[in-house]
Amino acid sequence: MKKLNVKNNEAAIYGVGGLGEIGKNTYGIQFQDEIILIDAGIKFPEDDLLGVDYVIPDYQYLVENKDKIKALVITHGHEDHIGGVPYLMKVLNVPIYAGPLAMALIKNKLEEHGLLNSVELHEISDKSVLKFRKMKVSFFRTTHSIPDTVGIAVHTPVGVIVETGDYKFDLTPVTNQPPDLQEMARLGAEGVLCLMSDSTNAEKPIWTHSEKWVGNSIAHIFDNIQERIIFATFASNISRIKTACDNAMAHGRKIAVFGRSMDAAIVNGRELGYLDIPDDAFVDAHELQSLPANKTLILCTGSQGEPMAALSRIANGTHRQISIQPGDTVIFSSNPIPGNTTSVNSVINKLEEAGANVIHGRVNNIHTSGHGGQEEQKLMLRLMKPKFFMPIHGEYRMLKIHTELAEQCGVPLDHSFIMQNGDVLALSKDNARMAGHFTAGDVYIDGSGIGDVGNVVLRDRQLLSEEGIVVVVATINLDNQEIQSGPDILSRGFVYMRESGELLDEGRRRVFKTIRKSMRAKKATESSIRSAVIDDLQEFLYDKTERHPMILPMLIMNGKEQ
Repeated sequence: MKKLNVKNNEAAIYGVGGLGEIGKNTYGIQFQDEIILIDAGIKFPEDDLLGVDYVIPDYQYLVENKDKIKALVITHGHEDHIGGVPYLMKVLNVPIYAGPLAMALIKNKLEEHGLLNSVELHEISDKSVLKFRKMKVSFFRTTHSIPDTVGIAVHTPVGVIVETGDYKFDLTPVTNQPPDLQEMARLGAEGVLCLMSDSTNAEKPIWTHSEKWVGNSIAHIFDNIQERIIFATFASNISRIKTACDNAMAHGRKIAVFGRSMDAAIVNGRELGYLDIPDDAFVDAHELQSLPANKTLILCTGSQGEPMAALSRIANGTHRQISIQPGDTVIFSSNPIPGNTTSVNSVINKLEEAGANVIHGRVNNIHTSGHGGQEEQKLMLRLMKPKFFMPIHGEYRMLKIHTELAEQCGVPLDHSFIMQNGDVLALSKDNARMAGHFTAGDVYIDGSGIGDVGNVVLRDRQLLSEEGIVVVVATINLDNQEIQSGPDILSRGFVYMRESGELLDEGRRRVFKTIRKSMRAKKATESSIRSAVIDDLQEFLYDKTERHPMILPMLIMNGKEQ
């Protein structure tokens, strides 16, 4: 078991995920034999992670210390903070504490994974206090792009450690949950030992616009459209969904909802009181045909260009119930996440080609970030007045800029710590120091597989995508040193077989000679013959094409040595 280099009178803080990256937020605060976990998120894969669905942290350190973990507390219900919960619970069944909306979303995830009845769940509010033998956890309300967002204060024997979660200072939120500035100031006045704060927008010297500002822009757009409106946004953005639905009802439009996650968001939002939408405001897909275009709003997923989301299928003409009509207005009420820009632009182009008018981008004022800019980050620092500072949730350059902001707000630069996942910061009442490191790499989720896709598999997928594959098929009798059939060569993604007959014929002759030579060697085996075929054919094909396709020999072995 990995033992931290932390003294008995020190608290330890670390990121299992979320440091040097956007996503995978999973943080630990530890004092002696008690650990409080904050969030359990996923990260969406970059383009080079071919076929990978999600990335989660390596939970090995937590598994080795599972008896010390007292709680998993959740700041809010976004995927980069709760998406890893079911995977964590499969290896580490600990009590979960979350606000109403986050809890509803977590229950859905646990049910999908067959874990709902085996996990201890506790709903909390910003006024809740959790007491453990050596530590205490309290909460304070923040604002983000989803309701029930809280920051977390962990009270340890050496001082209070605050983790903000994702936040901005929205003083006019449409959900009527303003940030609790008084509680933040009270924590700061009583003394914060260390502040762990969201760094996402540390590069932006702004005060992020309020959701009310976006609402005014959307209201203006609805006022000027007389045809059908298709509105795409994140299913988790209840505030934006509320704005769209309120404007639809104000203009006498009926609402049709498409996308499983959007359906779930509407159900959860109505049950928890965030969406005040009567039953008769909704219509089914088949009812849309009988309604005038200016009396309908289609609310759907797909604002990030996801291939299987409702909007992408509408754009491609493959949606079973909805197709673009001339005069339709499609509103993208979100900005593309880094890496999704190409997909989003492709969907926009297809919608425009089909005759729709597409409203998107910052110029139309139809989206605002859920993360505070530099001015809000400085306000958080001034309210909390921390002795030490650890920027979280951001790539390295964002963390670095955030420490510079902290210095401007009175935190000495040598009291700020830019850390990587697995780094441990030890805190006493007056000092902070780096105290070792544990392994905290990435684990890939591919379908139902967890961690069974590694670098070798990804390298193979990369090779297949770039160079293609060549399959060699032959039947061999090793006892008689005889090739009974073949070899045949099949190409997929390498060369077009119909136009490359001469190359493939020469390749077959070369492989035939290689197999015969390999069979005559002492202690010849299927493995040695396969290796010889791969080496020889790779060399031959590179000489002819300057490409390195994957070579896959399929040898059918006859005889006693098969």
